Amino acid sequence: MNIMLALTLDLIVRSGRPSIRESWADKVEWYRGNLLEPESLKDAMNNANAVVSCVGGFGSPSHMRTLNGTANVNAVRVASEQGVQRFAYVSAASFGVIDYFLQGYYDGQKATEAEISAKFPNAVTILSLHQSSLSINAHNIAIKIFNLLLLLFAGVILRPGYIYGTKRYGSIKIPLGLIFAPFELVLQYTEPLHRIPLIGPVFTPPVNVAKVAKVIVRGATDPAFSPAEVDVYSIIRLGKQL
Repeated sequence: MNIMLALTLDLIVRSGRPSIRESWADKVEWYRGNLLEPESLKDAMNNANAVVSCVGGFGSPSHMRTLNGTANVNAVRVASEQGVQRFAYVSAASFGVIDYFLQGYYDGQKATEAEISAKFPNAVTILSLHQSSLSINAHNIAIKIFNLLLLLFAGVILRPGYIYGTKRYGSIKIPLGLIFAPFELVLQYTEPLHRIPLIGPVFTPPVNVAKVAKVIVRGATDPAFSPAEVDVYSIIRLGKQL
């Protein structure tokens, strides 16, 4: 099912608008900002309905904690302060024992996910009301209204494995799908094997960036999309449907 959404897109980049010469770049409002400088984010997030973050990277343990954690945590906090309704975050799937060698990477992501859960609750929350002061019908209506608010003001976390697409080196484009698409095609059906201790994460399928984009946009903009943590298999399934 393909639905065209009329969305206004703002992008925050440290250096401002890049030198990309493609038609889509002219349809975006570019902002100069630094996730390590929260004040620089407020103009872009003012009046925004949703924020999507896919910031992350590798390096030393401390650098990874800063890039994957502190930077994104700042974005979550500013979004919450500015009244943003939804925060969607591209995290990463766990790769078992490999996580130990990238501890700073996953520590940072866990910190970001914890902040999202705190500022944009995505768990079912029970509304505590004294039924002695409300009729049963009124109590049920109040719960439905509260749950609706949870859908409107919520966090969505995606946990893909390796994300592939077309890699750009200057003017040269390398279609990595030629290598990774066959792996996705086969490994998307290995979900039961993924649960095997120790070796299970080896079967984590790569996922096309287009599928990740479709799911993260829907999660950020559609109130009917239940706030949740979406694993790689669900990303692939949803990406085919959208």
